[in-house]
Amino acid sequence: MRLITVESNGTVRAGALVSDTEFVDVSAAGDVMAIMTDAGARAQAMTIVAAGKTEALAGVRLLAPIKPGNLICIGLNYMEHCRETNSTVPTRPVIFAKFNNALTNPGDTITWYQDTTATVDYEAELGVIIGKPTHRVTKEEALSYVGGYTCVNDVSARDIQNSDSGKQWVLGKTPDGFCPIGPTLVTTDDIPDPQVLDIKCTLNGQVVQSSNTKDMIFDVATLIAHLSRFMTLQPGDLISTGTPFGVGVSRKPPLWMKEGDVVIVELEKIGQLVNKIHVL
Repeated sequence: MRLITVESNGTVRAGALVSDTEFVDVSAAGDVMAIMTDAGARAQAMTIVAAGKTEALAGVRLLAPIKPGNLICIGLNYMEHCRETNSTVPTRPVIFAKFNNALTNPGDTITWYQDTTATVDYEAELGVIIGKPTHRVTKEEALSYVGGYTCVNDVSARDIQNSDSGKQWVLGKTPDGFCPIGPTLVTTDDIPDPQVLDIKCTLNGQVVQSSNTKDMIFDVATLIAHLSRFMTLQPGDLISTGTPFGVGVSRKPPLWMKEGDVVIVELEKIGQLVNKIHVL
């Protein structure tokens, strides 16, 4: 199922996309988290969809499909991205975090203060949403703990990331609004293999990143197994799995997002995550 969260007339509802322009209200089965994590709720939602009472997406506002618990991020997880940034290829996953203040809805405007950062970058990423408590699982069983997948833009203030934060990354990664996710949460029955998805980012219509998740250094199952050795992953935790080649910081000259830009992260089977830029 391609699940969405929508708001209209002050009411937040869960929906299931049936086309690029229409959805079915499935909130009688619960919110997106409930439908993702509970087989009974998901079966009820599918029954509702089969009844076929559709609504137009144009009449509602899309929200982030869920409000994640932990926002866990992976750095340097595509070989060509390591090369473009002149980084050593990691022998085990590079882990950092964003905080919930960074969460942004599809269609929302990403903003920052010009006296805080002048070099803000895009990063298209596959987001993996945990569906049940996950502790010390093997790589072979790891995907059975996934609830769904979404698009993530790991927006990054490079000047802060590489200087003010002592190259610890987090401060440059988690200003307000620097983690758009969505527009959909796609359950694993529609994406049984997360390592075959085309991933792309466009900036003002120009393709700036284009790759496939098969090119990850550490695949999704490896990431989940690794993380679960150190922490119990909970339903709703989001793992942002790293970005491919083409980031702005590595271009000559660098390509930074600026006032009025439109940035789109697109993943096969998931959709387009669209945001505008406003600099304060």
